[in-house]
Amino acid sequence: MSGVGGGRGAPSKWAVERFGRHAGRLAAVVPEALARAHARAHAAHLKARVKKRSPYGSTLAEAVRENLTDAALEVGEAVRDVRGYEYAVVNECLLFPYKYANRSRPLARARLAADASPTRRRLLLAHGPQPDGELFPLGEEQKPEKYEELHETFEELGAATRLVCLFFTANAEDGIHAIHWGDARLEPNRTFTWLHGEQLPVAPPCVE
Repeated sequence: MSGVGGGRGAPSKWAVERFGRHAGRLAAVVPEALARAHARAHAAHLKARVKKRSPYGSTLAEAVRENLTDAALEVGEAVRDVRGYEYAVVNECLLFPYKYANRSRPLARARLAADASPTRRRLLLAHGPQPDGELFPLGEEQKPEKYEELHETFEELGAATRLVCLFFTANAEDGIHAIHWGDARLEPNRTFTWLHGEQLPVAPPCVE
């Protein structure tokens, strides 16, 4: 796991390998995109005037995706619709944003939610780093359909599209705490093994 990388100075070698000539721009834009998304989600939270089931989380997730797709289009790259959700794809790398905690928490403790959608699981399993062996100790003839489906790449993306994880923590009161991006493999227990990771700086708060 690398330390702070990108966003300040030249982009890292890893970032250039993933995003090509857009690496430096993305490293700078991603923190800004998350800050703007928080401002929008915070405004929705205040407008709702409720403590439980606040719209903050759902608004933040949608706003982050929208801001990232806008950034991809600005640099002449692609936006792909995957089961009704649009994702930024830069240099054949899909940016996969995921808020892994509501408070400041080490990246090593990130875990995929038990109720994560099949689309999210399939993106991670089919387009993310592949494990050395099988995720489940089943023979070829015993594999259920669900297992097979979760390991099939999305036609909308193509088999060549790689997934880059963009993990962060945030809440309505404090905003964005930390941002990480890199190559992460989903494990059977819903934890992640980071083959490479970098921490991006958090952008100053903005007002929606």
